[in-house]
Amino acid sequence: MTMSSDRAVPGPLGDEPDVETGLLRFLELRTGRAWSADTDVFGSGGLSSLFAMELVVHLERTYGVSVRGADLQMENFRTVRRMTDLVARLRRTPADGTGG
Repeated sequence: MTMSSDRAVPGPLGDEPDVETGLLRFLELRTGRAWSADTDVFGSGGLSSLFAMELVVHLERTYGVSVRGADLQMENFRTVRRMTDLVARLRRTPADGTGG
């Protein structure tokens, strides 16, 4: 299923407030409830591990990042703030993972 929220969002590196806002909007649309950036989206009982995979796909398609290996830890997806931090870090890291 393709959703309009899956379109790539152009933006400069460090555009974290827009990432955070976009993720909050995505969660609200998908779950029917409002979230704060620091709410544990899985600990609150509202989301499943299957939804975690949907979040991975959303982050990759929307923000042009590749979430692989060690980044595929639930802790990186626990809150919108952590997801925003993950996107920012992945945008700064080359796709080959060599850093800088």
